[in-house]
Amino acid sequence: MYPITPVNVPCVNTPFASTAASATGILAGLRATGKTGLTVLAIAGDGGTHDIGIQSLSGAAERNEDFIYICYDNEGYMNTGNQRSGSTPTGAITGTTPILGKQQKPKDIASIMEAHAIPYVATANASFPLDLYEKVKKAKSIKGTKFIHVFTPCPPGWQFPQSHTIKIGQLAVETGISVLYEVENGRFRLTAATKSIAQRGNLRPVLDYIAMQGRFKKMTQTQIDLLQEWVDARWKSYLRRATTG
Repeated sequence: MYPITPVNVPCVNTPFASTAASATGILAGLRATGKTGLTVLAIAGDGGTHDIGIQSLSGAAERNEDFIYICYDNEGYMNTGNQRSGSTPTGAITGTTPILGKQQKPKDIASIMEAHAIPYVATANASFPLDLYEKVKKAKSIKGTKFIHVFTPCPPGWQFPQSHTIKIGQLAVETGISVLYEVENGRFRLTAATKSIAQRGNLRPVLDYIAMQGRFKKMTQTQIDLLQEWVDARWKSYLRRATTG
């Protein structure tokens, strides 16, 4: 499809590493030509956000450039053969971690962006489109850098049937792998299904999630237990934040 897009708005295709820098340049161009009232939206994958694009994104966030940045996170460099990225979870088999799976924990990119003190940071999940819609709508009304991290299941890369895509995304939330929240001007709030789970009870075990994906087939019980401990500890920290705001 390159360089054609299906959307009826001006669109610029950029290299992975320069997404935020390109958005900054477009903003400067709009200011120079006196055009106001337009929303600049930058979209990049996890590789282009967590890794090779983080320098331009961090610089733009430090300057509080007025655009929305969406990270489309399918947890790997999927368009070049499923290599590991900074977002790839522990234990996942990829093209560059084929034997034992990835050994490191994924970067918490939302927390990294929150540390820049930008006005809006949110997490979303492709299996919960209304939550995503509301967060993009809110981000559009806020001035400054807005960052939305979107958890996006990938059937070929994660090795599950395409028909299970929505279910995998839902399981990620139900097990605490994907947590839905927003931080608006420093105030933390759980949203959508995550908020409901926090109100009604405990998470499902992570095994329910990883058992449906071939990329985790080499995980040992010890690795699964460590993953569960990591999820549980992170979940408790989110619950504490939710009660204090």
